[in-house]
Amino acid sequence: MPRRNSNAPSIPVIATIDVGTTSTRAILFSEKGEEIAKHQIEYSTTASEAPDESTNTEQFRRRSSLMRHNEPIFTAEGIAISITDDIEIENNKASVGPTLRFPQPGWVECMPVHILANSVQCLTACLITLRKINQNPNLKVKYKVKAIGIANMRETTIVWSRKTGKPLSGGITWTDTRTSEIIQHLERITDEKKKEELKAKTGLPLSTYFSAAKLRWLLDNDDIIREEYEKGDGNLMFGTVDTWLIYHLTREKNFVSDVTNASRTYFMDLETKDYDDELLEFWDIDPTRIKLPKIVSSSEFYGSFTSPNLSHLGFHNKITQEAYDILKTIHGTPICGCLGDQSASLVGQLAVKPGSAKCTYGTGCFLLYNTGTRKLISEHGTLTTLGYWFPTLKGDAGEPHYALEGSIAVAGSIVQWLRDNLKLIEDAKDIGPLASRVGDSGGVVFIPAFSGLYAPYWDGGSRGTIFGMTQYTSSSHIARAALEGVCFQVRAILRAMAEDAGGSKDFLEEALSSQDENQPLSQLAVDGGMSKADEVLQIQADILGPCVTVKRAAISECTALGAAIAAGLSFKNEEERIWKDFDDVIEKIDGTGDDSTNKFVAKLPDVERRRNWKRWEKAVDRAKSWLEDLD
Repeated sequence: MPRRNSNAPSIPVIATIDVGTTSTRAILFSEKGEEIAKHQIEYSTTASEAPDESTNTEQFRRRSSLMRHNEPIFTAEGIAISITDDIEIENNKASVGPTLRFPQPGWVECMPVHILANSVQCLTACLITLRKINQNPNLKVKYKVKAIGIANMRETTIVWSRKTGKPLSGGITWTDTRTSEIIQHLERITDEKKKEELKAKTGLPLSTYFSAAKLRWLLDNDDIIREEYEKGDGNLMFGTVDTWLIYHLTREKNFVSDVTNASRTYFMDLETKDYDDELLEFWDIDPTRIKLPKIVSSSEFYGSFTSPNLSHLGFHNKITQEAYDILKTIHGTPICGCLGDQSASLVGQLAVKPGSAKCTYGTGCFLLYNTGTRKLISEHGTLTTLGYWFPTLKGDAGEPHYALEGSIAVAGSIVQWLRDNLKLIEDAKDIGPLASRVGDSGGVVFIPAFSGLYAPYWDGGSRGTIFGMTQYTSSSHIARAALEGVCFQVRAILRAMAEDAGGSKDFLEEALSSQDENQPLSQLAVDGGMSKADEVLQIQADILGPCVTVKRAAISECTALGAAIAAGLSFKNEEERIWKDFDDVIEKIDGTGDDSTNKFVAKLPDVERRRNWKRWEKAVDRAKSWLEDLD
C-alpha cells in the first residue's frame, strides 16, 4: 500500500549510493529488499604504477582502463564480472585522470571529485531504469524515490576548501600506509598507560588504518593544506567519504559525519559520540584551523538532495542534459541514512540483535559482533566500533549500538592466488568442487598469512605456511586446507569476541551449549564472494561446530541494503517510514528466512572438529615470527 503523501499514489523505493574501495554502485530497493534498479562503475586506476607492497596490486591491474566492452573485469575474489548495461568501467579520457592512483610505493589515493561524479552517474542510470519501468502501461502504481542512503569505505581522508568546494589533494584511502613513520614515532614516545587510555576512548589501536594519522600527514606534508591551516581562516574542511558526499549532494551543504564513520577517525570518544579534546591534542589538531564535521546518528535527515555542479569542481567529462533533467525528479528528496560499509553490512545482514554476528568474505574478511548498547573494549585482539545508531526507534533499539570488529587479511584473495599463482583452478568458482573431491585436508594445514596474521593474532612476522604435506597430498587437499585456513581464522576471531563478551576462555563452547537461539553467536550471517560457494560455508559450519548456524544472505548487496534500511527508518513519524521498526524490516526482507539452501550446520563429529582446531593452533604457533631472528 502506498505510504507517500502526494497527488498520485506511488510505491516508495529507497536509493542507496554505495562507495567501495574499487567501485561505486547505486541501487533502488523496495520495502522487501528487492533491487528495482542497479548500476555499478568499476574504477580505472594508475595500475601500472601500483607498488608491490599493495595487497590489491593484481586486482588493480586486472581493472585497468584498457578493458574493452564485454571483456570481463575481475573482483578481488577472482570472480569474473561481465560488463553489461548495469556494470561499466569508468571513462576518464576527458577528465583529469583515474579514480585510484598509486603515486609512490604504499600510497593509495582516490580522486574525491571522481567518486562524487561516479555516484551521480550511477544514481542517474538507476533513475533512467526506473523511468522505463514506470512507463510500463501494465504498472498501475508508479515507483517513486522516497529517501536516499549512503554507504561508504571508511577511514579514507579528504580535505577540501570551504570557499570553492574543491579537494585540496587526493583522498588518502584506508589502505594507504604512508603514515607508517608517524605511527612508529607515536608508538615509541607514548607510554603503555596512555595507549590504554587512548584505546578505552576510541576502541582502536595506533595504526595507519585510521583517519587521524592521514590528516596529520597532510597537514605536515602538503604545502597547500599546510598554508591554509596556518592561515586559520576557516577555509579547511576535513571529512571521510560520507561527509564529502553529503556536503556536495545536499542543497543545504550540510557538513556532517555519522557515528560509524566518525568512530574510525581516532578523534571521537565512543562514550560521548563527540570529538574529544585530548584526542585532538594527541594528534596536534586545532579544530579552529580546520573544520570537523558535526557527528550525527546513522538515521536522520541530513539534507535535501540536489545535483552538484561537477564542472565547477574540476570534473571535465560532459554531463548530459538528460542526466540533469532526470536528477531533477529527485531534487528535495531527503538524504537520511548513512553507515560505514561494515556497519551497513551488519544492518543489511539483519544482525541487529545483540549477540548476532556477520562475516563478509571479500578480499579479506570483516567480522562484526553486535554487542548492543554495551561498549566492550577488547582484550583479545579485536577493535571496538560503533555499529549503528537509529534514534527514531523505541527503547534500546533507538540507542547507539556498538560492535566488536575483527579483520582477516587474506580470504577471497586466497582463491585468486590458487588460480593465478599455483594454477590449481581456471576459474574462482572451481575452488569449491576441487576442495570437495576429498572429505578432509588429509592432515594439511594452510596458514594464509601472506602479509602477516591479523586479528586476533596480530603477528606481522608470520608468513604463508603449509604444514603436514606427504606424498598422499593432492591439489584437492591443498585447496581444502586453504579454504579451511580462512574459516579457522573466522573461528579464532569469534572465539576472541566471545571471550570479550563472556570473560570465559571457553565461552564460545559454553554459551552455545544450550542451543538457545538467543545466546550470543548462535548464528553467523555471511555475505561476500566466497559465501556463494556452498562448499565453503559447509566447511565454515563444520569448523564452528553444531551450535552455530551459518546463514548466507538471501540478498547479495547487503552493504547497500543496510544504508537503505537506515534511510527507511529515519522518519520521525512512524507512518512515513518504509519500515516501522527492526521487526518490520526482518518480516518484510527476511520472509524467506527458513530457506534451508542458505543455512549450514555442522556435520563433522565434535571429536574430529576439536582435534582439527588443536592442529590449527599448533600450526599458527609455528608460523608466527617467521621473519624474526634471521640475522
